[in-house]
Amino acid sequence: MKLGYIPPMTKGLTLDRDYVIRLAEMLESQGVESLWTVEHVVMARNYDPLYPYSKDGMAPTAPDTLMPDPLEWHAFVAARTDRIHLGTSVVIASQHSAAILAKRVATLDALSGGRVRLGVGIGWQREEYEAVGVPYRDRGRRLDETIEAMRVLWRDEWATYHGRHVNFENVHMDTKPFHADGVPILIGGSTEVAARRAGRLGDGWYPYVISPEDFGTGVETIRETAKAAGRDPRRIEITIWPASFDFTKTFDLEFVKRYVERGAERLVVSQGESMTTDIQGQRDFIRRYQDQVVAKL
Repeated sequence: MKLGYIPPMTKGLTLDRDYVIRLAEMLESQGVESLWTVEHVVMARNYDPLYPYSKDGMAPTAPDTLMPDPLEWHAFVAARTDRIHLGTSVVIASQHSAAILAKRVATLDALSGGRVRLGVGIGWQREEYEAVGVPYRDRGRRLDETIEAMRVLWRDEWATYHGRHVNFENVHMDTKPFHADGVPILIGGSTEVAARRAGRLGDGWYPYVISPEDFGTGVETIRETAKAAGRDPRRIEITIWPASFDFTKTFDLEFVKRYVERGAERLVVSQGESMTTDIQGQRDFIRRYQDQVVAKL
């Protein structure tokens, strides 16, 4: 069972050079498999309450929340580590130029030795789309085309792609990912649409705030969709952050097992569950989770 970690997203820490170095080195030495960062380019003060994971449509951000660019942050971490994978949960890829995102990701992946795990999603904040100059409407189709176009750019010497939102003809991207088959792309989102996207296009699925039962339904949807698309469902890696659904059950072994029994291959925990920002305190939390949960699955 792989173990991923979501670091602090806190002013005074997340961009503290020495703190980030000590945190990343501790996580790698502790055997944590992957480190996961979040993207929001901007947050509006008075946004439409469209956040899909709360009853009131409001996101659970605090006044001291800090979300730096995930790829730039990972580039810094990559230079101080050797083994830990660098995951995004998620990049709102439908807000990005497919070509620019493909080159940024390929650069980070090449320099890190193939350690990038690119989680992508469509986001929810209309005001954020307006701020970056991208239409909010049809963002699902835009995401699909971005995924397809990035893979073409990574794979082909002279790449061509024609879609509704992404178009290029016989272009050469000189920077390629570390591995010839590109960078694994995980699909974020807990809806049936997201699960079907993972089955059609994803190398993985990373839902959020989802019950074990709905998670199991999503995994079955992925498998069915993958088979219908002529893909091997066993090659689609399933990631879950159990505490995103119930923050009180981090160490509830039976609760976590319900996800594992339904197909989870990577468990993610967060700094918030450790209840401390102290490096030693987070190390103790991870060791406890490894001993009390991961080792008993």
